[in-house]
Amino acid sequence: MVINCNRKHIVVEEGRIQNSEQESSRSVPEALFWLLISEFSFCYNTQKTTLGKIILITGPARSGKSEWAETLAMESGKGVVYVATATDNTDDQEWHQRILEHQQRRPEDWVTLSVPIELSATLADAKPYNCLLVDSLGTWVANLLEEDESSWENIVVELLETVDLVAADVLFVAEEVGWGVVPAYPLGRMFRDRLGSLVRQLAALSETVYLVTGGHVLNLSVLGSPLPAREDAGVFKSQDS
Repeated sequence: MVINCNRKHIVVEEGRIQNSEQESSRSVPEALFWLLISEFSFCYNTQKTTLGKIILITGPARSGKSEWAETLAMESGKGVVYVATATDNTDDQEWHQRILEHQQRRPEDWVTLSVPIELSATLADAKPYNCLLVDSLGTWVANLLEEDESSWENIVVELLETVDLVAADVLFVAEEVGWGVVPAYPLGRMFRDRLGSLVRQLAALSETVYLVTGGHVLNLSVLGSPLPAREDAGVFKSQDS
């Protein structure tokens, strides 16, 4: 009897199993056991190799974090999709000028998507041959501040679950908040806490975490050690954990 199992050609004869790719044979129970182990390992490794690389770049305002993310995107060798979470407002000239500066730095062959809200859906649709540059998480969090705590938690869970299985490489740019005085208003404190928690949870899923400050890049994944996950810290656990 011949069994075709994915990439293997197996012959079962007189209580023994012979793999056509190997010279040795095994008893049926033993061979079936190792066959199942090998198939599971193949499927698991195939899934792992098709997942994208997640990189988090965080830092204070005007530190150079977006420029570093753009450098990494250009070095990826993939088609870059710039995911802009901000919306332009010509009535705010300072904000409009910031957006123009970002636009002028981008290569002409980059695709730009305006995604102020539906970030999870955009990541879910990403292709393995693309590198997505999400700039920035702080603006995305600000766009959703009107959501109550329960809705916000569901949005974050959806995002993290999507990131955990995304096919494309993704570069997240995030603002560092909470290093100065405590915001005087509840909305400011909510923004600080939501963004700080989200950045920590994304860092736990990232292959590399960079801190950019004063025009210098620090690889925190090399220089630092991640804190152990705690149930009360709100840290999302990857399916690989």
